This record gives sequence, structure tokens and C-alpha cells, in this order.
Amino acid sequence: MDRLTIIKVGGKVVEDHQLLEALLDQFNRISGYKMLVHGGGSTATEIARKLGIETKMVDGRRITDIEMLNVVTMVYGGLVNKNIVAGLQARNCNALGLTGADLSLVRAKKRPVKEIDYGFVGDVEEVNSREIRLLLNENVVPVIAPLTHDGKGQLLNTNADTMASEIATELSAYYNIFLFFCFEKKGVLLDEKDETSMIYELDSALFEKYKETGIISAGMIPKLENGFRAKRKGVKEVLITNHQNIATGRGTRLI
Repeated sequence: MDRLTIIKVGGKVVEDHQLLEALLDQFNRISGYKMLVHGGGSTATEIARKLGIETKMVDGRRITDIEMLNVVTMVYGGLVNKNIVAGLQARNCNALGLTGADLSLVRAKKRPVKEIDYGFVGDVEEVNSREIRLLLNENVVPVIAPLTHDGKGQLLNTNADTMASEIATELSAYYNIFLFFCFEKKGVLLDEKDETSMIYELDSALFEKYKETGIISAGMIPKLENGFRAKRKGVKEVLITNHQNIATGRGTRLI
């Protein structure tokens, strides 16, 4: 099978112009089939603050009422997505910006209310791998924003790590998938202030231990949960790394 590299990028990398430019340089050098899934949470939080809209988070996941849904749709599907696409086009990389609603790429259902009401947050139900494969075969590079739809006209905010993991899992029947979760750190750190404390290999038992003790917390939790799920479902390699190490393969490898 052909190799497909899926880069999920978020955090400061998509919000800092210099970091984003460096990421796009590295991404452009990847040979073969590739695609990019992005977040943009801090940008959405900042724009929401300017609009007087409060941001609420639970374990790294955003509570999305209708006002926040409007913000994330504008930020993820517009501002962040099109900046990335424009940057790749400047590098002669034929990128196409999409959400899960476009071509019905990713359908989801509104998360049911249990202990927490997440609002208009979507849990992925179906990935349209056929359309993605058609794009890849035409040498189009999909750039996907973390928005899905329910098939009934409702947009839903969906965690970008989940989007990347579900897309990678669905496409693993057709490609050897290398899934990279890329942010500003070198990998998963025992001490987030100490870059030398990187964990080189991480299994699910150790992840649960570090989660219980608080070493791993907040936004890293959904990233790793999704990474392990993808690994169990056939994705060849999952790596947590930074933009500088996309090419070298250094980072925290999930095993």
C-alpha cells in the first residue's frame, strides 16, 4: 500500500506566524500522499473574548453553545483554514481547504448530554474515505478544519485530534498511515517546562498512570486517547512531535 502522512497541527503552531511558516515548509517537503488536519483553539478563545463570549473547557474539550459554534465556524473554517491553504499554495502545494461538511467528508452526531452538556459538539459517525481518496489521487492536499455536520443541516464542533484519528483509521484500509500530532513541544513531557524530559515511547498503561497522577492533563488527554485508538485500529505509526521533527521521526511514539 502507498504511504499517506496525516499531520494534525494545533496549539501555538497555528497561531504563531513564524511557527506556522516553519511547519508549512516542513509539510511541503513530505513526499507522497499527505493531508493536514488543524485546530485553532486559542485563536477561537481570543476572538470569543473580544466578542464578550465566555470560553468553557472540560479536560481539554470546548463547551460549544450556539454563540461559540458561530465563533469556531468562523475561526476554524475561515481564518485559520484559509491562512494555511494560502501558505501552502505559496509553496506550490495544491491545497484545498475543507470542513467535514464539505463533500460530506465527516458526519457526526451531537454528543448526548450526560454528566456534562457539551452543546454543539459532534462525535464522529462516518468518514467519507471515497471523496478523500479521489482528491488524493488528483494530487490535491486536503486541509481539514475541525467542523463536522449531522446530515440535517447542523454544523458541529469536533475535536481536531478526533478528526485526525477517525480519518486516519478509515483510510488505513487503503494506505499505510503515518499519523503525526504536531504542536509546539518535542513530544510528551514528564515536566512540561523541561524539554529534556520527553517520553520516547508510551503505551496505554503508562498513559493511564500519568493521567491519574496529573503528569498528562488538559489538551494532551484527547490527543493521546485518539492516538491510541488509531493505533489499535490499524494506523501504522502514531507520533507526538513538533514541526521541526516531522521529517526526522523524533518524538513520542505510541506503542
